[in-house]
Amino acid sequence: MANTEVRENKMGVMPIPRLLITMSLPMMISMLVQALYNIVDSMFVAKLSEDALTAVSLAFPIQTLMIAVSAGTGVGINALLSRNLGEKNFEGANSAAKNGIFLGLASCLVFALFGLFGAGFFFRMQTDDPEIVHYGTQYLTIICVLSVGIFMQVTFERLMQSTGKTIYNMITQGTGAVINIVLDPILIFGLFGFPKMEVAGAAVATVTGQLIAVSMSFYANLTKNKEININMRHFRPDGKTIGAIYKVGIPSIIMQAIGSVMTFGMNKILLMFSSTAAAVFGIYFKLQSFIFMPVFGLNNGMIPIIAYNYGAKNRKRIIETIKLSLVIALMIMAAGFAIFQIAPELMLRKLFDASEHMVEIGVPALRIISLSFIFAGFGIVSSSVFQALGNGVYSLIVSAARQLVVILPVAYLFAKFFGLSMVWWSIAIAELVSLTLSFILLVRIYKIKIKPIPDKETA
Repeated sequence: MANTEVRENKMGVMPIPRLLITMSLPMMISMLVQALYNIVDSMFVAKLSEDALTAVSLAFPIQTLMIAVSAGTGVGINALLSRNLGEKNFEGANSAAKNGIFLGLASCLVFALFGLFGAGFFFRMQTDDPEIVHYGTQYLTIICVLSVGIFMQVTFERLMQSTGKTIYNMITQGTGAVINIVLDPILIFGLFGFPKMEVAGAAVATVTGQLIAVSMSFYANLTKNKEININMRHFRPDGKTIGAIYKVGIPSIIMQAIGSVMTFGMNKILLMFSSTAAAVFGIYFKLQSFIFMPVFGLNNGMIPIIAYNYGAKNRKRIIETIKLSLVIALMIMAAGFAIFQIAPELMLRKLFDASEHMVEIGVPALRIISLSFIFAGFGIVSSSVFQALGNGVYSLIVSAARQLVVILPVAYLFAKFFGLSMVWWSIAIAELVSLTLSFILLVRIYKIKIKPIPDKETA
């Protein structure tokens, strides 16, 4: 019990700037490392051929969907567990953790079946190029069949986040990423006596890093996370707890899954012009992860702080956390915007061995799309505030408006009437719409949930 109270005191009374940094910085670093290994995958695959790079890019919607399900469920686990700890409901916290583990295992089974029976069909829906279909089916089958790594890694990391032990997540994610980076060239090109696996080697390197990371994260939860009990002996799924997790989690899953639909749709639109255009879009997603991942790491530290203090009815700390998170996010996005404006050609040539045709398409694409960074930081932080306060449906509204109502229709119309160079503007336009909606809904949730909390002096 003493350990639990210490953790409660940290979440409830530590100065917000210090608390937010200590909670978020390890996650920001680990997500930067993850962004690095995502780029390294594509860098090495690009050395095989542009078709290989396109295949990996076309697989991205399914990878996005896996991340959506795992991270969305994790958001629900995180919010429920942190809220229970803030309310001193330790039995409820343990139930949230155990049911979260169950949901992670069930999810990876679904994607394993898709990998076995649906990967080839997914690629044939997008292209009839036999080499792209061959590479892509190999890659996606391995990623999905062994998806237990990503699902359980996210689950166990969210348990650590909920109790404030994010430093262990930095260690586990960082280790998995380094293993992936090391294995990539070895398995792709067949170095040191290993067989040359090409694109399949990139997939094997990825899942190997994930499986090692999840093993470490499981051990860390057992030995270091004493605030919660994850012993699954005699466990039975609890419908009420699962419902509470998915009340926040399903809107988050749908919100992120919409990103998968958007990516699939954009790939189809871009393939109307060339496979190179689709490859450029895939490269953009790899590069922008360097900018967005630190903001997501910031949000992962912010969510349990807001959820805890909402459970503890501490309005001042909630508002201070939101304000500071917005400032940090906007600074990160401004830096990303500057990089994309100054060095798009350098990134394409040095990182992806871009051909002249790819550079011709890619340089204006990266500069135009990065205009969306100016607006994106506010929307990302607002979305996580909605989730932390149990209003994940607000995040869903914003995401659906941005990625389905705006991006895809605008991109299609621009493609039909103005050509490829105008398609990229659809993303910046959509982000401006997202900013407007996020502001309106943030004001609304403040009036409904935050403002009514009585003033409370912190110790």
